[in-house]
Amino acid sequence: MTLPAAISKHNFKAFIWHAGFLALAQNFMDVDTVIPAMLIESGGSAMHVGILTAIMLGGSSFTQLIFAPYISNKPYKKKFLLFGINARVLSLLALGIMFFFIQSQQFNFIIWFIFLFITIFALSGAFTNISYTDILGKSVNAEKRKTFLSVKQIIAGTVVLFSAFWAKKTLTLADFPLNYAYMFFIGGALLLIASGGFWRLKEQIPSVLKISGFREFFSVLKSELIKNKQLPYFLGFVNTQGIAVSFLPFVILYAKEIFNTGSADTGSFLLFKVFGVVLVSLLIFLAAKKIKYKWLLYSNVFLSLLLSITVFNIGDAASLKYLFILGGIIYSLYSITMNGLLLEVSGAQNRALYTGFAGAGNILPAVFPLAGGLIISSLGFKAFFILFMIIVSFSIYFIYKIDCKK
Repeated sequence: MTLPAAISKHNFKAFIWHAGFLALAQNFMDVDTVIPAMLIESGGSAMHVGILTAIMLGGSSFTQLIFAPYISNKPYKKKFLLFGINARVLSLLALGIMFFFIQSQQFNFIIWFIFLFITIFALSGAFTNISYTDILGKSVNAEKRKTFLSVKQIIAGTVVLFSAFWAKKTLTLADFPLNYAYMFFIGGALLLIASGGFWRLKEQIPSVLKISGFREFFSVLKSELIKNKQLPYFLGFVNTQGIAVSFLPFVILYAKEIFNTGSADTGSFLLFKVFGVVLVSLLIFLAAKKIKYKWLLYSNVFLSLLLSITVFNIGDAASLKYLFILGGIIYSLYSITMNGLLLEVSGAQNRALYTGFAGAGNILPAVFPLAGGLIISSLGFKAFFILFMIIVSFSIYFIYKIDCKK
């Protein structure tokens, strides 16, 4: 079934609506700065940061392995998309209510509720992403997808710059915990508005792929690994370079333990991270037709290594914030290249399934933050940063083997 150009254009705009308001919302729930800082100010340790980072980043992606067989069986996935984003809204509002009413003598159990609501937030995001990838792949024509990913990044980057100033101001409006209550209330409200883009989507083409349970899912995975020569290298790339997106929460921990940073510093870190996202998004948008994914992948490995090396040469919190520009560039590059590669290595009818495969490829990113928390607690930050560099270096091999045409 051919997708009419008018429907593709309509869906393009709907996805952009979501991307724009999501960009406004994401700084109020930023997984690299705001949420780790909130956990630490609530009494969290290095191990707590490791566990929470594993849940938010690697762990949430890994659970796509569980959701993919179920969602792949459904011809239309819009209702699952809406269920997931609304669950995220409710979890943010629950966090806001908790921090608004919490009393100082109740801080001893607040971490358990943080884990509960963030787990709901993260898992519903993984659930949503499977449907999102499938609907994007069949609801926007192929020649417009790379443009969409670039336009999404540049619009989101522009909006997120304003949002970063707004979030930074909100963090300093009140003392802990009220400042985080305001953050999550605003983030939840904006995410609710962003869901309007999903309500407007016209999902006309059904998916025909059927997977009857986990046994068949793993059987299909084994078959695809044999037939699709790019898939093993794609999973290798996700497993190695994927840990880069879990690095900044540990930089937040490093800043708080070494330089005793506070909410105002967290706002600055967030703002500088957004500068990096906007910068790389603009450059890729301008060069979208000239640059190949492979060179973006190599660049991201180099920048990830540079970031981890530079941390130890920083002598104060004021200088440390500039590293978050680099962190934003790394995050944005990984987002663009990972999603672009996923669309390229998958076929028209199996994108939801391949999103689940990508979840299976997130074993190391899921385990790495847990190991990171343990290593920092027992051996210190230096050992953790060295391990990070070793793992990321292995991604060079997988990038070299990926035969990326675009």
